[in-house]
Amino acid sequence: MAFEFVFLKTDTLLFVLVATALIYAVIALRTEHLRAPWREVARRPLGMSAAVVLSVFLGTALLDSIHLRWAGDEGEPAPPVFQKADLVSILDLLVAPLKLNVEKTYSAPFAAYGFSRETVILGDGATERRFPRLEYGGSHLQEPAAERGSDLARRAAMGLVLGLLWSGAFVMASVFLQARRRSKRWVAVWSALLHGRDERSWRAVLITFSALVVIVCELYQLAPVYHVLGTDKTGNDVLYQAIKSVRTGLLIGTLTTLVMLPFAILLGIAAGYFRGWIDDLIQYLYTTLSSVPGVLLIAAAALMLEVYMSRHGDSYASLAARADLRLLALCMILGVTTWTGLCRYLRGEALKLREIDFIAAAKAFGVPRWAILLRHIMPNVMHIVMISIVLDFSGLVLAEAALTYIDIGVDPSMESWGNMINSARLELAREPVVWWSLLAAFLFMFTLVLAANVFADAVRDAFDPRVRGES
Repeated sequence: MAFEFVFLKTDTLLFVLVATALIYAVIALRTEHLRAPWREVARRPLGMSAAVVLSVFLGTALLDSIHLRWAGDEGEPAPPVFQKADLVSILDLLVAPLKLNVEKTYSAPFAAYGFSRETVILGDGATERRFPRLEYGGSHLQEPAAERGSDLARRAAMGLVLGLLWSGAFVMASVFLQARRRSKRWVAVWSALLHGRDERSWRAVLITFSALVVIVCELYQLAPVYHVLGTDKTGNDVLYQAIKSVRTGLLIGTLTTLVMLPFAILLGIAAGYFRGWIDDLIQYLYTTLSSVPGVLLIAAAALMLEVYMSRHGDSYASLAARADLRLLALCMILGVTTWTGLCRYLRGEALKLREIDFIAAAKAFGVPRWAILLRHIMPNVMHIVMISIVLDFSGLVLAEAALTYIDIGVDPSMESWGNMINSARLELAREPVVWWSLLAAFLFMFTLVLAANVFADAVRDAFDPRVRGES
């Protein structure tokens, strides 16, 4: 196939952030005082289960952040998936049936007929109001009323068996690898894993991963021939929209943190260590910024961005680039408006640390101020930074949904849970009610936020010196 890779600004920043996290992981594995808190996180079954779920969400976002553009010859026809959009991600190629199977309008989950009656012309020229047959959903059935139940049961059973086989193979491979690494018999490793005696909570990890594999296999059997979560007003698959929205939610949570951290760390530590007029200036800055309503500031910035993009429309090669710029701008605005809380925490911690004996000894030996900040104060406040990152993540994901609901969030052309909820607002007023778009957005967002909060609790307990000391 003739295609070329295209990296949007948010794609590049996301991969840079992931690369930074991997570098930190390598450093932490080689440093005992950094490895010890993460070892404590690994001992918590709920935290490790949440980490597996977050890893699946992150993998989905990364696959959706590698974009391709069709670059074939002028007379060469593009594949169907490239005809639907100017930019296509690797995720789009993997779930191409969900993207391509577009109906006329609404259809309920697992339905074979449309959700609204249409006028159908019969063979004798008469007309009748009936539910039309879907073009893709259940199209393989001759008599949907009689065959759909048995077909769903058969495909669900096949998905379950396939998922159990794949997950069982992964579990056995993990057991043999652990046995080889520890120079033990695989029976002993299996017994420890089965009874939960492994200190790394491998049982929770494997159970969670196996459940996710079963879910994926079920969708693999059902999604190509049914709309598992129904379709929206334009006939697009709701499951596809929910999966594509994972990238938007993770970008809001991660890139906003990337924007926020430099302000919070540098200004918070500087205010607490130097005090005096520097402390007064930084306090005035974040107090003033905190007094401005965040929604109004975000709305004003979004309006200014809309005016700029309307005047410079020729600067964007595609609608995807335009939507990407708006998403990046939203991350920057949220980052600028959310750093003040962490800055306060770090200022208070720096005020306490500057009076400790080892800081006084460093001053007495003539250690430069910048070296004291980097080598002594910053490492001792990183537990607060780590806790704040994981705690703020879920709040930022929810903030995107709320801002998009009031039309100051991401671009309407970009898939996001906020856009799904915003469109479901009018669908709830229909009779009968179209409920599946709201349910899909709720399920995916609830799973991500719940996993983030559970993992945040594990990280907080592991990194907080007071909690670690009590345990």
